[in-house]
Amino acid sequence: MNQDVIAILFHDPFAVMNTIGLVAFALVGSSKAVREEFDLLGITIVGLAMAFAGGATRDMLVARVPLVLQSPIEIGLGLFGVGLAIALRIVLSAPDTHPITLVADAIGLAAFATTGAIVATDAGISAFGVVAIATINAVGGGAVADIFLDRAPFILFEDFYASCAVLGGSAYWLAGALGAAGSTAAAVCAGMTVVTRLAAVTFDWHLPTVQQLGTRRD
Repeated sequence: MNQDVIAILFHDPFAVMNTIGLVAFALVGSSKAVREEFDLLGITIVGLAMAFAGGATRDMLVARVPLVLQSPIEIGLGLFGVGLAIALRIVLSAPDTHPITLVADAIGLAAFATTGAIVATDAGISAFGVVAIATINAVGGGAVADIFLDRAPFILFEDFYASCAVLGGSAYWLAGALGAAGSTAAAVCAGMTVVTRLAAVTFDWHLPTVQQLGTRRD
């Protein structure tokens, strides 16, 4: 059994990371909508937007039909994540700030940074393109979800979030440039992204604002 699981992971890292990312981000997006007291349709829309917007943008950038429009399994995975968010609300008073959701967000970020890097590499684009698409895939859904929630996209603030995807995408490209297999590069990307994000949450890492830089200079 363990050998079969390992074989699947190494044979198609994209499928594994995509599955993880869809469920995790649908859970996170729906949890945010639950906090804002959206109805069930609104919760579903926000959850699916967070799960699919980044990947759809990724696919359009590499000139292919978005994967969400090709496979009903994609929608099923997103709806499963939405269901998990609703179930968590039944047992938790604030699921959006619970460690389960924070860890799911970090895992989703890592998974989608990895799928973006894989797709970009397969499309044969430049190193910058690999990092850019990895980042867009990872944070695009969250930005769209925030717009639905009537607030400025989270990634535009000082929190150390999109930077983790940039580091992950860069690690993927570097691993590939050094001759690593695709599955190894995927593991490096996912590991870099999730570790830096969890560290940022744990140690309250932030990027400085211009105002803060000016204060330090004074």
